[in-house]
Amino acid sequence: MDTKELLQKVSKIEIKSRGLTRQIFAGEYHSAFKGKGMTFSEVREYQYGDPIKDIDWHVTARFNHPYVKVFEEERELTVMLLVDVSNSRKFGTHAMFKQELATEISAVLSFSAIQNNDKIGVILFSDKVEKFIPPKKGRKHILRIILELLDFEPKSTNTDVGEALKYLTNALKKRCTAFIISDFISPDFSESLKIAANKHDLAALRIYDKFEKDLPNIGLAYFHDKETGEYKWVDTSIKKVRYDYGEWWERKHKKNTEIFNKTKVDWIDVRTDQDYVKPLVGLFKNR
Repeated sequence: MDTKELLQKVSKIEIKSRGLTRQIFAGEYHSAFKGKGMTFSEVREYQYGDPIKDIDWHVTARFNHPYVKVFEEERELTVMLLVDVSNSRKFGTHAMFKQELATEISAVLSFSAIQNNDKIGVILFSDKVEKFIPPKKGRKHILRIILELLDFEPKSTNTDVGEALKYLTNALKKRCTAFIISDFISPDFSESLKIAANKHDLAALRIYDKFEKDLPNIGLAYFHDKETGEYKWVDTSIKKVRYDYGEWWERKHKKNTEIFNKTKVDWIDVRTDQDYVKPLVGLFKNR
């Protein structure tokens, strides 16, 4: 993709994602992620109906009259996108590649964040952290993120979600909201996810293609594993081959789902040939 095509694609994604943010996601995002933390604002005299738990007993004793602590919602969040840039992102058989879908979702989340006055940062990862973009605000910052997601070439081809989660835990000292965007075809990441979820507010977006789940019957086919570089002839007309592959995918899918549920991390599945708006809105509403 040359520079002109790349910039046109960035512009197209910006127009679409900003439109979705204004029309759909801004309110849902605010409801889902604001109010997770409360900061002390002031002390005022007790009024009828105030919760007893909010009484400031020290001030009350000093003035011999009940006073309560007033808290306000933390208005500014730090949002991190952990985006899988391993070679499996270059797969897609219908509407778009997984990479394109991840980029569009990242753009929508980014514009939703800055519309709510939040900072947005990115961790691009393969089986190691490839690039860290510190959290900032502003349109130019988001356009840089979109450009990186479209054009970034990782040094490694494989995937390890756990490495990205370890980096998040160590790099960000304060609590943040983090979206992990990946196909999660990765070595076990349960321990890293557990540790990160205790410190940060996490959500997982599992991206996959229809034919990654159900191997199609296309006869004898020459397959290329983008991550390992391995080539292999596979006779997809053999029913057992398709069945065994489906069983492998289901086991992997089930294991990851169990990991998310055990660590209480919200998650959704997003398919390359389906609209991502409905599952993303569902993720926000279910929080």
